[in-house]
Amino acid sequence: MKSVSHGFISHQIRPLGSHPFQKSRHSLSTHPTNLKIFHRIPPDPSRFLALTAKSQQTHISNGQNNTQDDGIPTDFVKTLVKFKSRYNYIRVLEVSRKADHPFAGSRLLLLDNPGNIHSISFLFKLLTNTYFDVFATFPPILPPGPLGILGFGAGSAARMILELYPEVHIHGWELDPSVISVSREYFGLWKLEKQNPDRLFIYVGDALKASVRDGFSGILVDLFHKGSLIPELQDPRTWEKLKRILKKGGRIMVNVGGSCVEAEDPGRDGKLVMKESLKAMHQVFPGKLLVLNLGNRKEDSSIALTGELPDLNAWKQMLPLSLRCYVDMWSSFHG
Repeated sequence: MKSVSHGFISHQIRPLGSHPFQKSRHSLSTHPTNLKIFHRIPPDPSRFLALTAKSQQTHISNGQNNTQDDGIPTDFVKTLVKFKSRYNYIRVLEVSRKADHPFAGSRLLLLDNPGNIHSISFLFKLLTNTYFDVFATFPPILPPGPLGILGFGAGSAARMILELYPEVHIHGWELDPSVISVSREYFGLWKLEKQNPDRLFIYVGDALKASVRDGFSGILVDLFHKGSLIPELQDPRTWEKLKRILKKGGRIMVNVGGSCVEAEDPGRDGKLVMKESLKAMHQVFPGKLLVLNLGNRKEDSSIALTGELPDLNAWKQMLPLSLRCYVDMWSSFHG
């Protein structure tokens, strides 16, 4: 990566303290902790990589507004591939297991110039301590039926859900065929497909044209382009369309980003785009919209969920212990 030799790795996706990661610059936990890397001698800024995460995207920034405490020394970060596709500036980074950092031992998928992280996977563990772990709490509150993932990326959410819920069938959409190719080669997607031939179906194309016979039980939406939520998600008509392809009792869970997301267009402020997206959703799901805030501040990074607040105790009982912490973090959105 051209910028690997300078700056810092900061996070829009910040790891949660004792809980799973969130993919934002801040922790998902109710008591988030900032990452700190201490040095015996003053570090050389040129040896750090800047990373941020898109509401749960992690992005690589130029480091101008980051501190060295947010950084991973570039000695511990390897660029496996980088190229420009028709839609994205694709980079795959590998963080050494020796790095003193929560992302140690991970591979990261970056898709835009600011360096937002769109997918993360670890070699020896399933959970990521990012917003993908919140996505993994979704299936237990859905009716029977297929789950759609709009913005499949490298399959971070799909991998966890397929492992945790043997009954779930996933249909994923990704616009960029190069992202799927890279994911198969560097993130083990080919193996995941081979292991789940009747449970995982991937389509290359416009995610907003997704459909399955008889509708989806649930839809996960993680649609970013050039470091920003796509403009269609600020339009109520998009949410009306998605609502129509849900089964009765179905829900939508959405990464709506926040101030932690760095867009290529300075006019696409992450906080404002998040608010406009939530406003559009609220018009379509009045009184039936919940929000989970992932950052230190309310506007840092958020996940939205349609429908009534589920029975929290029943929801927790259907989740692994490591994911139950997220259930109590939801609150009603009132516009």
